[in-house]
Parts: sequence; C-alpha cells; structure tokens
Amino acid sequence: MDLMLFYAPLPKRIDARYKEFLSKNGLRDEGDADVVALMTDDDLNVAACGARAGHTLKQFAVSPELEGEGVFATVLSELLNEAARAGQKRLFICTKPKNRAMFASMGFYPIVETGDAVLMEDRKNGFSDYLASLPRYEGECGAVVVNGDPFTRGHLHLVEYAAKNCDALYVFSVSEPGSMFSPDERYDMLRKGTAHIPNVHVEHTDEYLVSRETFPAYFIRDEAHADKVKADLDVELFRSRIAPALHITKRFVGEEPFSPTTCAYNRRMQELLPECGIELIEIPRLDAISASRVRALIREGKPELTRPLVPETTYEAILRYAARHA
Repeated sequence: MDLMLFYAPLPKRIDARYKEFLSKNGLRDEGDADVVALMTDDDLNVAACGARAGHTLKQFAVSPELEGEGVFATVLSELLNEAARAGQKRLFICTKPKNRAMFASMGFYPIVETGDAVLMEDRKNGFSDYLASLPRYEGECGAVVVNGDPFTRGHLHLVEYAAKNCDALYVFSVSEPGSMFSPDERYDMLRKGTAHIPNVHVEHTDEYLVSRETFPAYFIRDEAHADKVKADLDVELFRSRIAPALHITKRFVGEEPFSPTTCAYNRRMQELLPECGIELIEIPRLDAISASRVRALIREGKPELTRPLVPETTYEAILRYAARHA
C-alpha cells in the first residue's frame, strides 16, 4: 500500500475513486479540500483516506479489512505533517461522537458535543483561552453574531435595536473568510460602524461561531440533515459554553425571509436557546438591504450605488476595495 498526497484539483481518475470510496463508507465529499491523503494499492484502489480543508481535517475512512492496523494513525499523521508545512497553526476536526476517543488518542481535545457530532481541536485549552480573553460586563448582556460581508445598514439596524434592549451587547464578528472582504476588514467595518453605540462591544469569533469551515458535516449523507447537525453544534457551543461564561441571556437575530438555511437556523435557536434560559429575539429586516445586494453592486463596478445601503465607514471601505480591484 502506498500513501500519497494529492492537492486540489485531484486527477479525474483519482477523484472518481476517492468519491466512490467515501460513498461506500457513508461519507460525502464537500468539495472544498485543499489536500487529500489516499492510501492505495498498485491498481489505485483506495483503502484509506483523509483530507484537509483550511484548518479543518475531515473525510477520514479506512477499509474494514485494514482496521486495527494503524492505518488511520498513518493517514492522520501525514495530514498533520502537511498542515504544519502549510503553516496551519491550529486544526479542527468535526466528526461522529463514536470517533471521539480515536481522535483524542492523536492529540485532539473536545470543545462541544451533540448527539450527532463532536467538535475537537488540537489545543487542549484553545476554547477556554478564547473565552478567558473576552471581557465581562455588568447587567443584562445580549449577543449578536454578524458576518458583515460587508457591514450594511441592515446589520446596523439589528445592532442598534439589540443595544437598546440590554445593558451590554456583545457583537461577534465572524472570523472565517468571506466571499469578498477579509475577516479583519469585516471586523474593522463592524467596529467603526458601531463606534457611536456606547454599550456595544465588538469581538472576534476566532472561528468558533457560525463557521462553515469549522463545522463540516461530510459524515451526514442527507445534506438537509447536515445543515441541522451544524446548526445544533453551533447553538450548543453558544448556549452551553459561551453564554454562561459571559452571562448572556438574550440573542438577537434579523428575520431572514430569503435564505432557507438561515431561516432554519433561526428556528433551531428558537427551539434550543430557551431551554438554557436564553431568549431569542428576532426583528424584521430593513427592506431591500442585504449584503449580497451590496456585493453584487461592487462586482458590477457600481460601488457608488452602495452608499445608501451601508454606513459611511463601510462605504469608505468599499471604495478602497473597488480601487484595489479596478
């Protein structure tokens, strides 16, 4: 058996055999891997596999006849070495709870677990250190999670409403890469766009909240159920670890009539958060304002048309972006 690394895109013949092997083992290819480790025989039949997508390791499978022979450890070790060479400073794994002990034996530590999934990372105190880094505030605390790609007047409307209904408001800026602006650019837009609200405190999520990258669900065949698994994991992390540590009793979200995924996520929060004493407050969105509409105008070369849709600080960032990509 040979163990080889393949960088995306995989050769067609290899890709077909890889996907077939995943399917036989009850897994899906999420199509975002940067590198795939494959153990094959001389005829390129796949016997074991694993992959890395950004800072997340995923899609591990071993043929039943090779189980117990150290093949899993060999594949994982190869990907860990590759990640180190690629400069990845930390790694996450999202897998079925039954695999928890297997990954723990290779140096991964659990962050949060549901009936369907467990999220682990390669730092023993990574999440605890993140929580410890966040400031604490007196009084009734609320939370808003904002992707803000870019930060619009719709987002600002949500933050202003939330800030009026609690003593201190944590506004978490999603730290994973966006489709247009970087995490640091989005954080800066959010911080500057809310600077006039004294009880708003903008914080990075450090990949721990609402992260498509950190919460893959390749081990769930049904994609609709996979979205629920990811939502449950994210909500559980918020309600069982983040909210208690920061004394958050309210979470504010904007109404989402257009995105079925976000709408379903909001409904799941409505079901799960009150069980832990957290009130979910959903407010109507501002008509005709969406980040996707703003991005479309920027891509069409019409950044000036975004001005009525975004705070002035965001508009300045948009003009800088347009100038860089002119």
